[in-house]
Parts: sequence; structure tokens; C-alpha cells
Amino acid sequence: MLFYSTVTDTDFDEIERRGGIAHQYLSHHDEAGPMVREIADRFGAQLHAGRGDAKRIAKVLDGGIWLDHRQVDDNGVEVIPTPGHTPGSTCYLVNGVTGERYLFTGDTIYTERDGSWAAGNLSFSNRKALASSLELIASLRPDVVASSAAPGGVGVHDLQGVDDWAGKVREALAPLSR
Repeated sequence: MLFYSTVTDTDFDEIERRGGIAHQYLSHHDEAGPMVREIADRFGAQLHAGRGDAKRIAKVLDGGIWLDHRQVDDNGVEVIPTPGHTPGSTCYLVNGVTGERYLFTGDTIYTERDGSWAAGNLSFSNRKALASSLELIASLRPDVVASSAAPGGVGVHDLQGVDDWAGKVREALAPLSR
């Protein structure tokens, strides 16, 4: 499985050596760059993405599994629609082999350069939907959060030993209520 996308094909030989990519999960349409087509062509990867972004994603790769409700899919990935950043924004919760829980948030929530948590609220975003989505993910208990946005250069955050994930989400949610 691949969450998000790659920028180049530099690591494709190594990825193939390790078994390839059968499923690619996008968190929103901005991740649907040229490598999505390359990944599908080279590895035969099945694309998974939010239905609300299907029209924009289909400009790069037509066809996919379009997600529109919370579920655990056949790959064991918990699909959590989190509209707001884009209409089809989707987070994914995955259990690791040793029991840790990985939350892939895309641009729904990420950390800024100063380490504070922020919501992916841009001019085209739906603030009300984004706030509702943040409230939903505040109820989750991830051990690791991986964002595709990383203005501070760090997109992966180990939360093991952190008891206040909901507080971090509230930090990102606060500017939306102003």
C-alpha cells in the first residue's frame, strides 16, 4: 500500500524489488499528480480516493475506488471521509503489525513550521465541513500521525506517550471558529 503519492519515480526499482504497490490511497485531489498514472501503469496499483474529488482526480487517472463513507476496506484500512480541505478529503487509520495505529491525515491537519497544529483551511476549503471533520478525528487514538502537508519539514509525528491528541486537534480547530 502507498499512502499519498511520490514526486518522482526514483525509488520505483526498489519498490518493485520489495513487492510493488497494489493499492494507492490519496487523501485529496492535490496528490493526483503525474506519478499516480506512473504508479498505476508500472505496478497495476488500484487507486482509492474520496468520491468528492473524483472529477479532479480522473483528469490524471480515470477509474478507481471512490470512497464516500466510513468503513474498514478489504485491505484493513479504516476509511474516514473528512471533507473540508477539499470535498473528497479522506483520512486513513491503519493498524501496524505490532499494534500501533497510524493516522494518515493528508492536509486535513498538519504541523506548521513552529510545531503548532493547523487545519488545511485554504480559500477553496469549506470551513464548517473541515471543523466537523476535525472534531471527528479528535475522537481517534492514533500512535503516529502522517500528514502530506509538512511546512515545517516534518510530516510524521510519533504520538506514543502523548495523552492529548484531542488537544492538538483543538489547536488546529481554534482558528476556524474565529
